Amino acid sequence: MRDLSPLFRPRSIAVLGGGWGRNVVAQCAKMRFQGDVWPVHPSKGEIGGLRAYPSPGALPGVPDACFVGVNRHATVKVVRELSAMGAGGAICFASGWSENGAAGLQAELVAAAGAMPILGPNCYGVLNYLDGAAIWPDQHGGCRVARGVAIVSQSSNIAINLTMQRRGLPVAYVACLGNAAQCGAAEIASALIADPRVTAIGFYLEGVGDAVALAAMAEAARAAGKGVAVLKGGRSAGGARAAASHTAAMAGDGAVSSAFLRQAGIAEVATLSELLEVLKIFHGVGPLPGRRVSACACSGGEAGLVADLAAGTALDFPEPDAAARAALAPVLGPMVALANPLDYQTFIWGDREKTAAVFSAMLAGMDAGLFVIDPPRGDRCDPSSFAPAMAAVAEAGRRTGRPAFAVTSLAEASDEAVAESYAAEGVVSLAGFETALAAVAAAATPAGRPGWRPFPPDAAGRCGLLSEDAAKARLRAAGIAVPRGVSATTLSELAEAARALVPPFALKGLGFAHKTEAGAVRLNLATLEGAAEMAGATGYLAEEMVAGGLAEAILAVRRDPVYGAVLTLGIGGVAAELLADIVTLVLPVVPEEIADGFRRLRLWPLLDGYRGRARPDLGAAVAAAMALEAMLSEAPELEEIEINPLILTKTGAVAVDALMRERETKA
Repeated sequence: MRDLSPLFRPRSIAVLGGGWGRNVVAQCAKMRFQGDVWPVHPSKGEIGGLRAYPSPGALPGVPDACFVGVNRHATVKVVRELSAMGAGGAICFASGWSENGAAGLQAELVAAAGAMPILGPNCYGVLNYLDGAAIWPDQHGGCRVARGVAIVSQSSNIAINLTMQRRGLPVAYVACLGNAAQCGAAEIASALIADPRVTAIGFYLEGVGDAVALAAMAEAARAAGKGVAVLKGGRSAGGARAAASHTAAMAGDGAVSSAFLRQAGIAEVATLSELLEVLKIFHGVGPLPGRRVSACACSGGEAGLVADLAAGTALDFPEPDAAARAALAPVLGPMVALANPLDYQTFIWGDREKTAAVFSAMLAGMDAGLFVIDPPRGDRCDPSSFAPAMAAVAEAGRRTGRPAFAVTSLAEASDEAVAESYAAEGVVSLAGFETALAAVAAAATPAGRPGWRPFPPDAAGRCGLLSEDAAKARLRAAGIAVPRGVSATTLSELAEAARALVPPFALKGLGFAHKTEAGAVRLNLATLEGAAEMAGATGYLAEEMVAGGLAEAILAVRRDPVYGAVLTLGIGGVAAELLADIVTLVLPVVPEEIADGFRRLRLWPLLDGYRGRARPDLGAAVAAAMALEAMLSEAPELEEIEINPLILTKTGAVAVDALMRERETKA
């Protein structure tokens, strides 16, 4: 792995370029950078009050970090020169590369860099708020800190916006990816989490790049107690990749990326506000050990809103146990109903000790506690009466050793000064109910399975569709049960071949990806004699109908150009498609993860003895999914397999319809 430390923690910075370079010089001065800053310009003798050198070769030493703020064609030449002299790394600012169709020029840039690390191109650069190094050509909103989180962003403009936050989040580093032609998100993040002053990593990503490396980075970060959070852009572009199966269309890019992040133990958020708030949690207390949460408010309206909004999250709000009730009742009296969320009313308002006792009782045994306090605006009101309740939050955290979060109902009710005053007492403040609940749920994302890495991606070639009888032969060889059946080119040949089968029959036309839509499926036939031809069929398949079915499932595996391979599961037939009720997992998986995936379906009760019905053999469905994974792993020519439906009986599972695609080999 490349050594990125000279680029992120430089002792000297070379700045190449006039207008944008002047801004870099100014930002380094503003940040009180103590190292050398060397402007480079062929005709200017001075930039930003510093002596300018005519070329990189004229510099008084070899720079650790370089800002290359010249046009794209000159950038290639300059980067080659910097690499030859042994510079530590370069920020390539210019645009107009692969994002504008100039992939060849971008490849030239990477070749010119050689072993020298580069960020970008089309990239703003790096802000190191720990040491004051601002290799950055614009304004930013951060300040020097002793420790804090790192932010890695594909978008430079979003990175700038994040530095302008006023939520009390200490930011240690900001690094932009741009086109990530050489250094990707995982490599950059790995270099940043190696700094002991970094407490967590937050990403804004449009593409994950190397998924295997990102999973490894996340595991290393969690092992060091540092949470990882991602806001993934471009989630709505699912379905762009052509595929034959229904599941491939349903499990689009967003579902697959979410599955990968979940399995890698990375917290996924939906907004920039959630990203900042979960990073505050990670910075203050680290990843949460679980989802058991309590909430306290002095208003029934606030408590009710928390309960309503929490219903859409994975958080668990258990009712107060016997110990909590024994501690709460004497303090709150008979007028207060003991619940979670708790409306403790205002009988104890202003009494710090009683409030701390209530908060402590609610927080004990929980993974975190939310304490709703909206201090009034200080420019028009007197917030002093809120001080006892605010102090009680910190006291509850100290007494229980559990994370205590001060939550405002509105984001406007919290500001930087309030957040910093809470932080000084060991309390994380969260702004706004919706954002706070989403951030707490994200912070409770479980760590990934130790050692889990997705399959390496493999570029897809042209694919052809196997006939269903050929596909089922491969399923049977893999240990997946299929109906007894025969195939033939014509219906008359089929009727003769099917004499050994037991009716009722399923008759299918071969050569269709989606037989139902093509009218190429006929069920419950007592005989095949006199069956009508199916237009467009390349042949026919007759099978015995499966008896004793209790439920239907859909299982599909396919290769993915980013995440390696994907498993999709759901209720069979059209239910998964109509209700979008599917679960996506990135391979490899273990049986327990598949079983958990079934339990996450909204229609899970149909597989769990709904209203006294017999339970189907879920273990057989899990075994079939594992067999599909093995097929994809062992047969590199296989691109996609879908079973829909897999009929589950009391003691097994049978694949009654199968779609399979494999890569075409060159003649």
